[in-house]
Amino acid sequence: MSRAGERPRGRTEETDEPVKPRGPKVVALGGGHGLYASLSALRRVTDALTAVVTVADDGGSSGRLRRELGVMPPGDLRMALAALCGDDEWGQTWRDVVQHRFRSEGALHDHAVGNLLIVALWELFGQSAPGAAGEGPGVVAGLDWVGRLLGAHGRVLPMASVPLDIVADVRGADPSRPGEVVQVRGQVACAKTPGTVEGISLIPSDPPACPEALAAIDEADWVVFGPGSWFTSVLPHLKVPELVRALRRTPARRVVALNLAPQPGETDDFSPQNHLEVLQAHAPDLRVDVVLADRGVVDEPDALEKAVGDLGGRLVLADVAAADGSPRHDPALLAQAFVQIFAD
Repeated sequence: MSRAGERPRGRTEETDEPVKPRGPKVVALGGGHGLYASLSALRRVTDALTAVVTVADDGGSSGRLRRELGVMPPGDLRMALAALCGDDEWGQTWRDVVQHRFRSEGALHDHAVGNLLIVALWELFGQSAPGAAGEGPGVVAGLDWVGRLLGAHGRVLPMASVPLDIVADVRGADPSRPGEVVQVRGQVACAKTPGTVEGISLIPSDPPACPEALAAIDEADWVVFGPGSWFTSVLPHLKVPELVRALRRTPARRVVALNLAPQPGETDDFSPQNHLEVLQAHAPDLRVDVVLADRGVVDEPDALEKAVGDLGGRLVLADVAAADGSPRHDPALLAQAFVQIFAD
């Protein structure tokens, strides 16, 4: 049986050679809607795709399951799996099923079906208590089984083997003391607290990375960061020491895909180059090969090019935004941009 996230590599009728995957080996890092956008594009480009997902959500359905059952928050993992569903009837039906949320007056209200499915499989595979989150194959096995059910065009893995909390250093949270920096704990609080986020850390500070995620990064041809909520979905990967070491040693080339607009509550008033500056501050020794930005949102190309150069990379400008003017990436256009980048 093929591993979840990989298409079966059977034998061809003409030869006894294994069927090779289409495209390079790509690892995409992030979470939430940003990772959904990049995966929706990347699955059109390659069959050898792995998503490494932030596991720090503490709100909504994920937060409730995390508190009640002691499991890792499943929501961002669910969204990544949904993004990898195929365009056929099977894939689109299962995408809608796992994304469906109950509406009721009772305890099921706002729970996503996919969250419940993932947690059920985790319990069946032995990951049901806080202390067991990193023990045995339960977490990864459960995600692989969901991937099989969905016919996912790639594999989804957590970035760490335990649930995490994000701690943000926020300046100006109290308007009466604009220069004061306070610490705010929790992904929801980090996104909603007024002020300017200046940096993040994780609790625990040295969490065990998912071994399968480390192996995927070691074997990758390309690693893609972003787009997404910068401080709560993208940068947390750079605060897991084992993950950062893997990102430094991998022979893969590294791409940063920038957002189309600032994230309210996190990166208000951030320019594209500000995003790169805080990335460099959180991982000073990490080299970046390519930065991808939508040409329509870059007001200062020279300043952005300098920031890209400081990271050791080159800037690629392309039209990747949705035609309706919303701050969303068009999957087909983003896929075209990745094809051009990977070909160089």
